[in-house]
Amino acid sequence: MRDRSLALAVRWLTAGVFVFVAWGQTTVAPAPIPEAPSTYKELRFPPLKEIPVPKVATYTLPNGMKVYLLEDHELPIIRGAARIRTGNLFEPADKIGLAGIMGTVLRSGGTKEKTGDQLDEELENIAASVESDIGEDAGTVTFSTLKENAPEVMGVFKDVLTQPEFRQEKIDLAKTEIRSGIARRNDDAHGIAEREFSDIVYGKDTPYGWRTEYATIDPITRDDLVGFYQRYYFPANVLLAVWGDFSTEDMEAQLTKLFAGWNAQQLKVPPFPPVMEKAHAGIYVADKADVTQTFIEEGHLGGELKDKDYPALEVMGDILGGGFQSRLMQRVRAQLGLVYDISASWGAHYDHPGLFRVDGSTKSVSTAETLKAIQEQIARIRASEVTADELETARQSALNSLVFAFDTRAKTLGRMLTYEYFGYPQDSLERYQKGLEQVTRTDVLRVAKEHVRPQDLTIVAVGKTDEFVKSLATLGLPVSTIDLTIPEAKSERKQGAADPEKGKEVLARVQQAVGGADTLAAVKDMVEVVEYRTAPSAGGALIKRTDRWIAPSTFREETQLPFGVISIYADDQGGWTASPQGSGPLGPEQLKPVRDKLVRLYVPMLLSDRLAGRSVSWSDGALEISAGDNTVRLYVDEKTGLPAKVEYKSPQMGGGASSVAETFDSFEEVSGIKAPKHMTVSQDGHKFAEVTVESLQFNSGLKAEELSKKP
Repeated sequence: MRDRSLALAVRWLTAGVFVFVAWGQTTVAPAPIPEAPSTYKELRFPPLKEIPVPKVATYTLPNGMKVYLLEDHELPIIRGAARIRTGNLFEPADKIGLAGIMGTVLRSGGTKEKTGDQLDEELENIAASVESDIGEDAGTVTFSTLKENAPEVMGVFKDVLTQPEFRQEKIDLAKTEIRSGIARRNDDAHGIAEREFSDIVYGKDTPYGWRTEYATIDPITRDDLVGFYQRYYFPANVLLAVWGDFSTEDMEAQLTKLFAGWNAQQLKVPPFPPVMEKAHAGIYVADKADVTQTFIEEGHLGGELKDKDYPALEVMGDILGGGFQSRLMQRVRAQLGLVYDISASWGAHYDHPGLFRVDGSTKSVSTAETLKAIQEQIARIRASEVTADELETARQSALNSLVFAFDTRAKTLGRMLTYEYFGYPQDSLERYQKGLEQVTRTDVLRVAKEHVRPQDLTIVAVGKTDEFVKSLATLGLPVSTIDLTIPEAKSERKQGAADPEKGKEVLARVQQAVGGADTLAAVKDMVEVVEYRTAPSAGGALIKRTDRWIAPSTFREETQLPFGVISIYADDQGGWTASPQGSGPLGPEQLKPVRDKLVRLYVPMLLSDRLAGRSVSWSDGALEISAGDNTVRLYVDEKTGLPAKVEYKSPQMGGGASSVAETFDSFEEVSGIKAPKHMTVSQDGHKFAEVTVESLQFNSGLKAEELSKKP
């Protein structure tokens, strides 16, 4: 009514419009304004035009890589995407997670010439990006750059695609992030319902239902990543699309030259494994005592996009639960008031069945009643034809969504690439659009009867089971319990795997690389000033810190914060702390982190084979340095012998410890010793800070009595 009143007011005002003509005045009657519709149902739109398909240049490089080029001069930007026929569906059953790690480290591990962190810095400086990933059924490497920087960025893109280095520290970081995800996977009740439903329907003993666990992540090695890469990343297994502000002829010549040296070959990649048609009918419940509602997933296997009935099935799914006007929303929510939200869809993939699913959430006590109401609507759509209004609304919704799916030339190119990748005809888009336009009420009823199978429904309910499990018996379906227990992590290192002799050999090589063991041993004191910039997620603060050390164990740290300086001092006898709020002695709990830091302080860390109370060994690709109950792991650059990264545990307030990694780069020589000028700090797998060394001095003549003076 508000919109109608506004339209009438506008019409009344414009009725008084007039224009002045030379030497007189003429009143011009306004053009008639159509009556404003009183409801959304009266809105009328012109038919959807045929989606334009851009002209794409296609050719194959001499090495077998197929290339698609699309000029788009709207902006001075060039983008590209390589799609590799691989995916986590090809992972071995005992190393689930391998593909995901490889897809991440392909980029983060850098190339043979530059580390991933160095690439980050270079690309950020020119507002460019190069990224990589592996999903279920495809691997991707992408780039984006301003036109003026295209040659440089495309060179990085080529190196990432063809010469990845898979540095060990980035593999470890990726594994840490996955472990963190495993540990948190039961935090979100809705996520649990979605995960369990998908795994049960596809089958937990198949690649479509496999789950990453600590036991499948831990044994993955760098050799596994290299082997997976070599099997699937070769030119004939790659589709490359480049679009943006360029000349097709020039880009073809540039790509031909760029990839001229990449001629790796492999046997043709096999088809992806098939989905096994097997019903898992019944109700599966998972107890989540810390939520106040039940999250529901219900359905069975769907179909493929190439199915002749897919357009009708998509319309059927929209009528059942595709929006506020859908049957489930109107009946189960609006009329019965049982759910907080509810939706339904007919899922389809390009080369294997998707999932027909109904999902929503309800009060715990209403779980059984909600499931019964859903079943009634599923039965109803299989029993009689939908109304003409329902059909038209759902069909127009599907057709109009195409506007947003193909509103740019790049999106259309992406769909063309996908059709090529999965072996679909290039006119599949036109066929799909015509199929939607031709769907009838009879078609919807027919596909609902043929494809929706109430007897095969898998139902997953996650919530406070003691509030709804008994009532589920009224539905007449078998009820099973889902075990959400996360199998415990196994030790990464086998007992007895440490090798002290190799540890000493590797440490000797590191000592030689940085300047020699004798040069290190000659250092009696050190002064280091660093700028510590935390990541935005950690507060984005800029901190300056000064460390002073006198061999073997006298140490003072001063940190400049906005409210003043915090000083910490420690030696063999004890220590103290001072701040603008006052000072006091360090107790045993406060002394331990300071003494732990001495173990990883650059010079004494590299002399651990000469210091009393320390042990050095080689274990799982890293030097393991221990002093009492404190252990750090030092990774070494295989090419240079220089320290690459140190890992350790840092105690947290309130108990527990976080995993910290400091990655070294930009080495410079100071008094005959090569030391890092920059460090990247990560905490529990997430970037925490960037550290820049402003100054470093050795043997400056520090005195213990000076360091011990309180401010």
